[in-house]
Amino acid sequence: MKPVRFFLIPAALTLGGCALTQQSLPDHPLPQEWKNAAGFPTASVSKDLSRWWGRFNDPVLNQLISKALKSNPDMAIASSNIRASKASLVSARSSLFPSLSGSASASSSSTYIDGNHADTSESYSAGLNASWEVDLFGRNRNSTQAAAANVGAAEENFHSVQASLASQVANAYLTLRSTEAQLALTRSTIKTREETYNLTDWKRQAGETDSLDTNQSLTSLEQARSSIPSYEQTAEQTRNLLAKLCGLAPGGLDQLLDSGSDQIPSPPSSLAIGIPADTLRQRPDLRLAGYQWLAAAANTRAAQADRYPTLTLSGSLGTNSLSASKIFDPETTTTNLIAGLTGPIFDAGKIRANIANQSEAQEQALQTYYSTVLTALSETEDALIACRRTTEQLSSTEKATEAARKADELARQRYQAGVVDLLTVLDTQRTLLSLEQSLISLRASRSAAFIDLYVALGGGWSN
Repeated sequence: MKPVRFFLIPAALTLGGCALTQQSLPDHPLPQEWKNAAGFPTASVSKDLSRWWGRFNDPVLNQLISKALKSNPDMAIASSNIRASKASLVSARSSLFPSLSGSASASSSSTYIDGNHADTSESYSAGLNASWEVDLFGRNRNSTQAAAANVGAAEENFHSVQASLASQVANAYLTLRSTEAQLALTRSTIKTREETYNLTDWKRQAGETDSLDTNQSLTSLEQARSSIPSYEQTAEQTRNLLAKLCGLAPGGLDQLLDSGSDQIPSPPSSLAIGIPADTLRQRPDLRLAGYQWLAAAANTRAAQADRYPTLTLSGSLGTNSLSASKIFDPETTTTNLIAGLTGPIFDAGKIRANIANQSEAQEQALQTYYSTVLTALSETEDALIACRRTTEQLSSTEKATEAARKADELARQRYQAGVVDLLTVLDTQRTLLSLEQSLISLRASRSAAFIDLYVALGGGWSN
């Protein structure tokens, strides 16, 4: 199977009506399809990824992510970075245009002879000064292109923060709901073991058994009770984490979290994953790495332009008059126009070293891009594997758990009838508890695998 080639992003960056030259990263080999995609439909994933958390059908989760995207400080920082990079672009673009400054002054002087006022003279002047560096070899243009690429990088960083934050909230919410489920299971188990303990104690009092059964059942009961504080601690700390992610103080989400279902959110039954090339184009971290390479390449070209001469044009238009009324009289006007060509002769290797430095920065940016491509492919494949294997494991565990429930019920009935001993009952209870705990963990793991897959496919944000 031949690999396809992936060309990145921005065909053009358009800012203020000025489109930068089209550039693309060197091609990088990609597989034509995902290795572990069997069972997943292949289609455009953009629609499926749009607000992906809504597909878990959990209103509380939807509200949490919405709050986080709106109020999390990291989002505010990323947004500020965009505004700062746009300001830097405006500053860089100003080098492509002439600069114009104006001045005006007035002065007066008096002459005294033998302490007596003899004469007063006044003078007035006004002027305009203009200068322009003619961008003969593209240094300023390339610096502007680098600044424009940095704007794109800042925007993609914003999208990356969005994707990361949404997944953090969703995973924390999964942790909370799975911990609450474990807590509910443990409390239910305690009730069952209390019944077993009461039964053994009744039999001991009736003389049917000795204190061994009673102590064994009490041990089993207290073991279950001992896990309650740990689950409660995890639940409380996870609530605090969710509040922090949403930009709130601890306890700020308690009312919302208590209002929803305590069930673990379940992922959709199907997800269209698309082909690798389309998927990678949607990943903001990959687009971010691409913009960073474009900026580094433009900086290298700007550094190379320092080897060549620069042409500077400057001129002035001014007036000088002894009367304020005649300051704009054409007869008092003076003009000046200067053209200067300067170029490096000897700088002890400074320019050459700067070019080498920028070239290495460009190479590093390119290798970072390649590394990001490989990371994206690996993360997607890993998520696909996790989705499949957790689904298979969940199916088997559900069957085993159902069988264990029946075995536990039969063991308790037979113990009450005196057919089996207590060890059989305790063993079936331990097996059932272990399987039910695994079932909760697997349901959370399967949902987490789909969250990881959503993020690996781009998280829903694109150009």
